[in-house]
Amino acid sequence: MNTLQSAVRRRRAVAAAGVVSAGLLVLSACDKPTAMATVTVGSSSVNSEATCGGEGETLKSADLTQCLKDKGIKSISVDPDETVRFGVDPEIADKGWTILMNGQPLTDSSTKTYRTIPGSVFFNAQYGAQGNSTLVSIKEGDKDTSGLWNFKLEKDA
Repeated sequence: MNTLQSAVRRRRAVAAAGVVSAGLLVLSACDKPTAMATVTVGSSSVNSEATCGGEGETLKSADLTQCLKDKGIKSISVDPDETVRFGVDPEIADKGWTILMNGQPLTDSSTKTYRTIPGSVFFNAQYGAQGNSTLVSIKEGDKDTSGLWNFKLEKDA
């Protein structure tokens, strides 16, 4: 009986060591999450890590163009009479950030963590809107872009 208990203990110890090793391997393969950006309309919010970049390195123009075409973009419904609120983590704000609408600057660069824009702007042809949805991006960096967070605003009402 003593030999059987000893064998069971050894198997458990080997299994536990294997689980710990596998866990450490998985953790070492994980990338550090990028900062978050949030879009809020009324009581609804959507947030995202960087669609491209967000890790401090300057993105190339070709990468930015490709990033603006990304299909996996989170969306939120916007009543044109509502206010759209944009929030960014302090690490984005520290580098300066700009709101882009369909790839074109909508605002000047800011170092605040929070901005508001009337919802009607995102569906107004005067500002470059087309149809009932608009690609809105948050661009990190004053001169060089180091991150891009994309959101799709869909007209509601």
